[in-house]
Order: sequence, then C-alpha cells, then structure tokens
Amino acid sequence: MTLREAQDTVDEWIKTVGVRYFNELTNLAMLTEEVGEVARIIARRYGEQSEKESDKTKDLGDEMADVLWVLICLANQTGVDLTAAFQKNMEKKSIRDATRHLDNEKLK
Repeated sequence: MTLREAQDTVDEWIKTVGVRYFNELTNLAMLTEEVGEVARIIARRYGEQSEKESDKTKDLGDEMADVLWVLICLANQTGVDLTAAFQKNMEKKSIRDATRHLDNEKLK
C-alpha cells in the first residue's frame, strides 16, 4: 500500500465507519498518546527499564500503526499529501546530510 492509498483508505474508513474526523487538536493529543505507547514499549523492551507483565503482550508494530493512523488523519485534515511531503523531505535530507553522518566520528 502506498502512502496515497493509505490516506485514501483512512479517509474512506472515517467517512463510512468513523462518522467524522476528530478535530486537529484532539488528533494531535491522540498522536502524542500513541507515540508515548511506542516509547513505553521500546524503553522497557530495548532500554534499561524492566518490562511489566502487562507490557509483554504489547505489539510494537500495532502501536506504530496507531501512530501512522493518527498521522494520516492529521495529514488528510490539513491537506498534506504525505507522498509528496516524504519525497521532498528525503531530497532535503539527501542534500543536507550527504556526508554529515559519514563524517561523524561518533558513528565510527
């Protein structure tokens, strides 16, 4: 599925099942919440915090998909074409960071 297809799929779901989009501020709060859930899993599973029993069954991929879902909602609401935005962002990174990481002594 492309980013465009994902945006269209989410929009169709919202219009047929979800009734309407939550407003942008609500979705921003939800995005923050979902990112926090991803952070919790990573901190406990890959970081130094111990993982609680209730966290062991959490699916990191599912939580990342929740982040993507809300991000797509926000993109749809604000008229952002994620495909075009991502392509532009990759071009920016490719120019700006062409040798930045290769020259970084901390990464060697």
